[in-house]
Amino acid sequence: MDIAELFGDVALAFLLLGFLILAGKIVRVWVPGLRKLFMPVSLIAGAIGMLLGPQVLGAMTGDEGWFADGLFPENVRAVWGELPGLLISVVFAAMFIGKPIPSLGLMWQRSGPQVMFGHTLAWGQYVIGISLAMFVLYPIWGTSPLAGALLEMSLVGGHGTVAGMQGAFEELGFPEGTDLGLGLATIGILAGVIIGTVLVNWAARTGRVDLSPADEPGDVEQEKLADFDEKEDVERSIPEPEVPGAEGKSEGEDKPVDPLSVHVALLGLAVGIGWVLQQALLWVESVAWASWWDLDLFRYLPLFPLAMIGAMILQVVLEWIGYDDHVDRRLVNRISGASLDMIIVSALATLSLAALGAHWGPLLVLAVAGITWNVVGFLVLAPRMIPKHWFARGAGDFGQSIGMAALGLLLIRLADPQDKARASERFGYKQVLFEPLVGGGLFTAASVPLLAQFGAGPMLIVVTVVTLGFLVGGLWLFKGEAER
Repeated sequence: MDIAELFGDVALAFLLLGFLILAGKIVRVWVPGLRKLFMPVSLIAGAIGMLLGPQVLGAMTGDEGWFADGLFPENVRAVWGELPGLLISVVFAAMFIGKPIPSLGLMWQRSGPQVMFGHTLAWGQYVIGISLAMFVLYPIWGTSPLAGALLEMSLVGGHGTVAGMQGAFEELGFPEGTDLGLGLATIGILAGVIIGTVLVNWAARTGRVDLSPADEPGDVEQEKLADFDEKEDVERSIPEPEVPGAEGKSEGEDKPVDPLSVHVALLGLAVGIGWVLQQALLWVESVAWASWWDLDLFRYLPLFPLAMIGAMILQVVLEWIGYDDHVDRRLVNRISGASLDMIIVSALATLSLAALGAHWGPLLVLAVAGITWNVVGFLVLAPRMIPKHWFARGAGDFGQSIGMAALGLLLIRLADPQDKARASERFGYKQVLFEPLVGGGLFTAASVPLLAQFGAGPMLIVVTVVTLGFLVGGLWLFKGEAER
């Protein structure tokens, strides 16, 4: 394939992707039930792409029919298959650019219970997932032990994280892991929205949350630090970005550079820093343990968690040189949100229904176990680990543990619309001490190669110890918070 054909395929792929997103938006408007369920347009668009692809429409028309490949040719679907692995680094790089990074002491003071509770739910999913892989999935269905990492990766990390791990799954001989993970992520969002809404209504009826208007307005300046969701676009009093050297220009006069270009460049720089870190880790591994013990860990580590660390490094530099005031967080959110939408649509549109059908048993077992753990953890552990405003504050961690951070923020707003418990602020601080490790962080990305290198048994011991550490620590450290 020459360059002209390649660019033609990419252009057509993005054009059709845009049509799918528009179709998803129209369907969401026409079907009121989807709005009531807060169903993201990207999920609807991805489902439409899957239905109009070769697996549904193509199967209905037959191999010799006009639409044997569905409405999307193979070269378009090939481009879609590569998009998640590329764009997920942009999404993770956008998590910390333009956000003030407070001190560790302040973050712990404001969000300590959230940190311990969120980690307990996340690491507990590894305990359950690896246990099921060892004692149920492999003996009954012969499923790879690598499936033990899917619960946390899919429910906490979401579609983008799973899609970003596709290369590692394929290299390690578990290609169906991507499809299983995407299926789990979709089930998690649906279950999280439905169960979360039911729990919020139950809490309101039983007096566990107060949905009455707030007595006084919240602190907007504090709220600026609370938005750590990569897709959230919250209208706040953030100044418009200024372009150095543009002072005194008339409104119609050209600026030296468009702000969008600057922000895209910043995200690219963050991803570049992550790539440098990745190459450094690969070099260290090659000269250290890889040649001696045949131990490859960083070889399978994807770029996106390191892009997130690169963004944190870049943000510190921007604050140090005084350029952070020129970064518009809302614009970063727009870029990240568009990238995440394209990841979800392209990933679902190329989802293998055949793989899901062939592995429906493991998918069902993992989904039921993961949802049960999150619900029980929320109702049993949250009141004991977060005794003060436990429901409003724990709702965010429950939402994130079952369907990404965006769902966590949604449940917080439903449970505490006036933010009396300052749950959104605490949830935001918690992300800085949470996402670099799990929920798409370093351990999430390393969990699959670690399972491949060391086996399920040793990994089960490690994650069990870590889970118990967060659980016991949370129960002991914050047992007196209600009185403070």
